[in-house]
Amino acid sequence: MNCENIKQKVGIRAVLESFGLFPAKENRRTAFYFALEREEKIPSLSVDFIKNTAFDFGTGKSYDVISIVQQIKKCSVSEALKYLSALDLSFDPGQVPVEIQSEASYKILKIKEIRHPALIQYLKSRKVLEQKHLLKEIDYEFCGRNYFGIGFENNSGGFEIRNAFTKLCLGPKDVTLVRAGSKPTAEIAVFEGFFDYLTFRNLENTFNSACDCLILNSTAVLFKAERLLKEYHKILLFLDNDANGKSVALKIRNEYHNVEDCSLMYHGYKDLNEWLIKTKVP
Repeated sequence: MNCENIKQKVGIRAVLESFGLFPAKENRRTAFYFALEREEKIPSLSVDFIKNTAFDFGTGKSYDVISIVQQIKKCSVSEALKYLSALDLSFDPGQVPVEIQSEASYKILKIKEIRHPALIQYLKSRKVLEQKHLLKEIDYEFCGRNYFGIGFENNSGGFEIRNAFTKLCLGPKDVTLVRAGSKPTAEIAVFEGFFDYLTFRNLENTFNSACDCLILNSTAVLFKAERLLKEYHKILLFLDNDANGKSVALKIRNEYHNVEDCSLMYHGYKDLNEWLIKTKVP
């Protein structure tokens, strides 16, 4: 696949998400991300989802999907094309692609209790069916086609959508804060994804389920929770047992007091939910 085909076929949002990068703020057509090559407090990378390009106001550099991969991976054009071709081919043509190009690309048709047999079976396979009351069944339209999935709402009204084939976000990307009561508790448990949170809720006898819970929905939006975490006397981390999870755990431990890393409980497994799936007796 040549350069022009790649630029037309692979969405820029999908490329950024493949590196764990999500908008700090967005509207119907454009969004602002943090810069690709430096740390900053105010996002300066403007992304146009319609033109499939980006512009860094800090450096004056323009990017397309190929040069974004080159910048992040420090690689050649041919290596970037190989990466993008693999990313594109990973999509199932019969399913919704990872990226939601703009608010105009989709429409939520109905939000209801989870009843569809396929979604029930998926929750059973993840061993969290008991927590389906914390989720919604979302019917939505994307590019003229209708789909459905499990929905978990974030603090900005967006929905993390999951089923056996799909992983995406409808609407703005944000964290989800679940308070145990009307006021903050002394402790807060932090999770990367909502399936780990649902697993936590399943293990009422193992953990202090009366604490507040924070679901990042992506470690890339940790910055949205930094002020919030300062409200708590103790932070319990249930992050993934991979390089990214360990990096985020280290960052939190360096910035806050009284942080407990609970990932040792599921050592040898990717995350808390995988541990539950592989160790819980059916």
